[in-house]
Amino acid sequence: MADLKETEPSQASTEPLAKEQTSDTKKKVLKPKKATGQQGRVVRTRAAKSGKPAPSSLAVASPTGRTVRKTYSEKERAQKLAEIEKQTGRGESVKDAVKKAGISEQTYYQWKKAAGQTPGDELKDLVKLEEENVRLKKLLADRLRKENADLRKKLGLG
Repeated sequence: MADLKETEPSQASTEPLAKEQTSDTKKKVLKPKKATGQQGRVVRTRAAKSGKPAPSSLAVASPTGRTVRKTYSEKERAQKLAEIEKQTGRGESVKDAVKKAGISEQTYYQWKKAAGQTPGDELKDLVKLEEENVRLKKLLADRLRKENADLRKKLGLG
């Protein structure tokens, strides 16, 4: 037992030293790890995986060179949509017209849908126009029949 009492104080004296050493090692700055495997791979930070914006010091440049996302006002959207509609009206493909406008095809269709001009709406508009044409033709035919009947009475043919 006497041996145990002698070792206890010595262990107690080494514990504070161990704490001092660990506090010194914690102060060291961690170096970023090198990516292993494929060199063209993009390394994502925790912030990028969680969807939160990463601080600029942690951000990793992507090799694809993406452009910054731009937000357009309602007026700009309407102008771009009108420009694309003009180009497609001239016979140009939607894909080419959208490229010239500087937006993606997906963005074009989303804007068009938000503006209430979906391709389904264009078809509905055509159906409405055809129904109106049928109605107007019937009105015209009725008027012509009445005029024709009046003329026959005046000429005494009827």
